[in-house]
Amino acid sequence: MDEWINPLLKLLALPEYGLSTVFLVSFISATLLPMGSEPVVFGLVKLNPAMFWPAVLVATAGNTLGGALDWWMGMSAHKVTEKIAEKRHRSPHHSRAAIWLEKLGPKACLLAWLPMVGDPLCAVAGWLKLPFWPCLFYMAIGKFLRYFMMTGSLIWAFPGVLGGV
Repeated sequence: MDEWINPLLKLLALPEYGLSTVFLVSFISATLLPMGSEPVVFGLVKLNPAMFWPAVLVATAGNTLGGALDWWMGMSAHKVTEKIAEKRHRSPHHSRAAIWLEKLGPKACLLAWLPMVGDPLCAVAGWLKLPFWPCLFYMAIGKFLRYFMMTGSLIWAFPGVLGGV
């Protein structure tokens, strides 16, 4: 196991590949894979406090692009299953959720930052064929606010972590 894990850890080492690591982890964590990117952003900022804004902005970009990928997956799934879905009867829960999302429209993507529901929300927005660019705009706002608040709060709450950096 050490044969592949040590080179991988070296590749993802924060001081050397900081922003690229933040981008990659933020992108992957925005897909439907269960992964959190906040510790990576926090770790980079604690190692180099001057990287606060670049780290928050790069994490926002990566996470938003991951949300865009979720949107496209939802849109593609809708196209593939459109004929099947027309033949099936929809449950009342599905109808209520769809009505709620359609009523809110792209603004619902502001909630894309929420754990457990945010990533599927982006896919559902694509499934419902909500307009891509407004959805992306609202995703970016929500995700930026999450990274800004989370990283700022962690720095404030844990000022002495990593040797008083």
